[in-house]
Amino acid sequence: MPDEPKTLDPATAPTPATVTTPRNSSAPTLASGFPQASASRWTLGLVTVGLVLAALNLRPAITSLGALLEEVSAGLHMSGTVAGVLTSVPPLCFAVFGITAPRLARRFGPVAVVCAGMAAIFAGLAVRPFASGTAGFLAASALALMGIALSNVLMPVIVKRYFPDRVGTMTGLYSMALALGTSVAAAATVPMTEALGGDWRAGLGVWAVVAALAVLPWIPLLRDRAGLPARAGRATGKATASAAPLDTAPAPRVTRSRTAWALGCFFGLQATGAYITMGWMSQIFRDAGVPASTAGVLLAVTMVMGVPLAFVIPRLATRMKTQGPIVVALGLCGLGGYTGLFFAPASGAWIWAVLLGVSNCAFPLALTMIGMRSRTGAGVVRLSAFAQSVGYLISIPGPLLVGVLYQHSGGWGLPIALMGGLMVPQMIIGTLAGRDRTVEDEC
Repeated sequence: MPDEPKTLDPATAPTPATVTTPRNSSAPTLASGFPQASASRWTLGLVTVGLVLAALNLRPAITSLGALLEEVSAGLHMSGTVAGVLTSVPPLCFAVFGITAPRLARRFGPVAVVCAGMAAIFAGLAVRPFASGTAGFLAASALALMGIALSNVLMPVIVKRYFPDRVGTMTGLYSMALALGTSVAAAATVPMTEALGGDWRAGLGVWAVVAALAVLPWIPLLRDRAGLPARAGRATGKATASAAPLDTAPAPRVTRSRTAWALGCFFGLQATGAYITMGWMSQIFRDAGVPASTAGVLLAVTMVMGVPLAFVIPRLATRMKTQGPIVVALGLCGLGGYTGLFFAPASGAWIWAVLLGVSNCAFPLALTMIGMRSRTGAGVVRLSAFAQSVGYLISIPGPLLVGVLYQHSGGWGLPIALMGGLMVPQMIIGTLAGRDRTVEDEC
């Protein structure tokens, strides 16, 4: 039998990206149960291209629709409430379909599931512009979002399996591509729609072409169907297929942990703000008199703030015993942005866009805190699944409620007050989640 893993002192414990494995196991193993892989340069290059193209396609289905929400609502005769339902679909799909990703990956292999996810994104984006009614449009959007949900969960697994010694670099590249795809879709959708004759269907359909390109790099990798990629021998260079034992470290029952619940609620509140921003911010600016193309650029500015800060905030958070000060700083930026939208949405539009972009960087902070609140790999995986599932479920009503308030109040005063008000519990709960303790201590 393999030796037991060593118990590490918390001060020298591995980061969340590192998993302790038995010393005599045949291959490193991730906390998710998938073995890491070293492969040929050709394979690694192909995976790199696949990761970048996949990340570029994980948000355009959402932000391109946000930029054209007024035209889509008018074209499909949607009420404000129905439009709110449409903006609530992303977190619902992420909560429902994201839970299935680990099980599908164990059965078919993460590469095959990501490939299928990219294909689903392409199919949904290609069919969506041809929908003649709201139901068909929602169904096509849900198909694309299902692919995004599956890929969202498995991208980090792919990174750890193929680049175990470059997790930080590849995660940074992946995060940058994700933010780039988000911001470009927000900024370019309206100008492309105008260049294509002003038809919103053509403007949304363009993103299906980009999604089709994202499928191609994963097809040659489908031989990895069982989730056990060819592993190049270090000495001989010969490829071997080797299964590694699963991570058998005991996992805490996170439902008994106050910190786990605080993390889930914090994740949900920050996700609520993010999806309200992606779904409604362009419309807020347009209703304030900002041109449609400029409103799209403002949304892009908000989204692109995540590119540099996604590198800075996690590193800063890991150097602090408690992350409460960062939580409060981001929350105050959100309060400032929403206050500005309430009193002077057009005159200070660029300032409010930047402040809300900084506030939305609570997402990488939440992911970092998930990794810091457990001492074991198995605990991190269980805590991550719990916090994200609870969080996305919490975030579902937010965009819908904004749509209802907008329709029945006839303006943006009440919805913006709601958005700003949510910053207060986000700061309080985030501070509790950022305390220097682990779920193992509480379980």
